Amino acid sequence: MFTKASLIDSNPKKILIRSTNWIGDAVMTTPAVHTIRKNFPDAEITMLAVPWVADIFGVSPDVDHLILYDKKNLYAGKLKGPLQLAIELKKYRFDTAILLQNAFEAAFLVKMAGIPIRAGYRRDGRGVLLSHGVPISEATRKKHQVHYYQDMLKALGLTPGPDHLRLPLPDDLMQWAKTLVECLKYKSPAFILEEQLGKELPSLAELQSVTADGPPVPVIGFNPGAAFGPAKQWPVEKFAQLAAIISHNYQESGCVIMVFGTEVDSAAASKIREFSIRTPFHVQDMTGKTNLKQAMALIKCCDAFVTNDSGLMHVAAGLGTPSIAIFGSTDHIATGPYSENAIIVRREMECSPCMQTHCPRGHLQCLESISSKDVYEDLVTMLSPKFPPSS
Repeated sequence: MFTKASLIDSNPKKILIRSTNWIGDAVMTTPAVHTIRKNFPDAEITMLAVPWVADIFGVSPDVDHLILYDKKNLYAGKLKGPLQLAIELKKYRFDTAILLQNAFEAAFLVKMAGIPIRAGYRRDGRGVLLSHGVPISEATRKKHQVHYYQDMLKALGLTPGPDHLRLPLPDDLMQWAKTLVECLKYKSPAFILEEQLGKELPSLAELQSVTADGPPVPVIGFNPGAAFGPAKQWPVEKFAQLAAIISHNYQESGCVIMVFGTEVDSAAASKIREFSIRTPFHVQDMTGKTNLKQAMALIKCCDAFVTNDSGLMHVAAGLGTPSIAIFGSTDHIATGPYSENAIIVRREMECSPCMQTHCPRGHLQCLESISSKDVYEDLVTMLSPKFPPSS
């Protein structure tokens, strides 16, 4: 039931935040997490997150502790798992839970954990489980997701902090990533590929032993995957064509294309790498070789990033990496990259955004109509101040 009482009035001392379950959504909540910290600077704040988004908050100064919601092992079972976790959460004696996740389960979990103040949007039929339920206004529904979470906190009486995304990374990790990218940037890509292909990523010590020579070349990140479904995925053949165009036009000065993703994206990376006779000498396949933290650090070091609407798109936005975001079925206003360094490439269709995982009309024209040449022209504009093409 909704109450007009402000969370500020309750002066919480031990706050549990339930994170969202997708990487991109978690990135977009970081301004809201900072708002919670700024309004309750002396509170002990714990983040409850699934393992695959935990790195988003790993070194955040806005979070004191992290609890992993491991549904596959520790807390398995649709009902047994949440109840088991609720028993564990009771031991922490949280006085307040702020639910950034919209699911019914999130409210059920904190209710079962005996947390007296339970705040969040009244969604998914969970209003009765919330002590501080917030209705969603039509105005909020039309905003970017960053404002969606901030609006909820404002309705709860908090003063919103800045809206910019926050993704701090450990210094030692950044040193490793910068050194690896510099090895690619200043060394022949063919040399790095020949040494590292099929092996684990090199350590900092191994990278520091490589002698860098030659002028720097642009390092461009590709992200051909998207967990939502094919209606968010620019065809891999077009990524491959783009790689070939880049390789051709930067052949004399050189370039490196790093393909990011999970093991699921390895086949796409292979297609991109083997598309033409030139691309194998320029493409570095990183799919399945990095954890999220490593991917984040490497993306931060890229000169540009070409991506589908995905979690890594939001990571690049949060890190300030110049990006080209390709949109198909999803809403570029609500979930576009929240960054001044991003270009959104999309085609207006009468059926878009349909928000479907698969094209209901079977043609996928919202993505098929975006050519590799179009994306390349935007990329050159992004790179040209530092790295003009050879041809």
